[in-house]
Amino acid sequence: MFHSPSKHKDFGVFLPVANGGWIISKTTPVLDGLYQTNKAAAVKADEVGMDFVMSMGKFRGFGGHTDHWGTALESVTMMAGIAEATRNVRIWATIHPLLQNPAVAAKMIATLDHISGGRAGLNIVAGAYRGEFSQMGAWDDALTHDDRYVLTEEWTKIVKRLWSEDSVDFDGRFFTMKDCQSKPKPLSKPRPELICAGMSDRGFQFSVREADVCFIGGRTPEERRDASRRAKRVAAELGKTIKTYAMCTIVHAESDAGAEALVQHYKGGADMGAILAMLESWGVPAEKLSTVAAQQGAFMTHTVVGSPATCAEQVQAFVTDCELDGLMLIFPDYVEGLAMFGSEILPGLRSVFS
Repeated sequence: MFHSPSKHKDFGVFLPVANGGWIISKTTPVLDGLYQTNKAAAVKADEVGMDFVMSMGKFRGFGGHTDHWGTALESVTMMAGIAEATRNVRIWATIHPLLQNPAVAAKMIATLDHISGGRAGLNIVAGAYRGEFSQMGAWDDALTHDDRYVLTEEWTKIVKRLWSEDSVDFDGRFFTMKDCQSKPKPLSKPRPELICAGMSDRGFQFSVREADVCFIGGRTPEERRDASRRAKRVAAELGKTIKTYAMCTIVHAESDAGAEALVQHYKGGADMGAILAMLESWGVPAEKLSTVAAQQGAFMTHTVVGSPATCAEQVQAFVTDCELDGLMLIFPDYVEGLAMFGSEILPGLRSVFS
């Protein structure tokens, strides 16, 4: 089942902070997006020895039959509770620079780092969806895509400085700091981890330059491998290193046939109304929505399907073929899925990737 050894890989969990998780379907197990659901998933992840848990920031859902992502907890606040409920797993929360002053954000993550005993990380999301942000008056039509990354670069520089310097002066295009102070400093050394997932060329450059972990995408293993190689090459040119991760949904059953039957069941319940709204928010032109929605289907990420043994082989191949440093995992049922992963897959992966 497991083959050639390699260096350590990280395996973490994308918490179901918004209802429905990452399968847009009427027939999946219920994920309500509420605290007890997320706490149970995080505690199980901690118990089985996962490396990190992460929650996204979401402020408006996609409607449809399931009101997919219509119910979502705020990321940093929720992760403070998760930090108290766990002992070892790293705690990654999400902040949008468009919504939070950098001095406030720096103190929020420093606070999370103290609560967690030095386990905090910050996922920076520079992008934005017009409908989601305009509802709260936070969308500026004058800002271009590149402008948002200029803003995010300023924001990130200020956050980093506030975590390490006694006083910060900064006079930028978007932010001004005058003798700005932030204490206490984070416990993490040299600072909390920074995570980003910029997919555009501008976003990719930002992620590699500023973050410690870069989430990559791609439709094929070759595209993901090329993105991983590119990130590492650009980082090396900047005199730094970066880890590349990807997302992966695991659907398992006792047999391969049973797992495939579950996949077909979830696909059959695809909430097309929510899928269409999601794609529209992503900027897919109206005339292409139906075609792209049919291709997209219910699953939002790469999917591993089969018995535990089959899933183990596919996970190892995914990490190896795409030259990744880690995976962030998604499950239809988190507690059940993590229990299986922790007992039947993770030990073998640890022995291989060590």
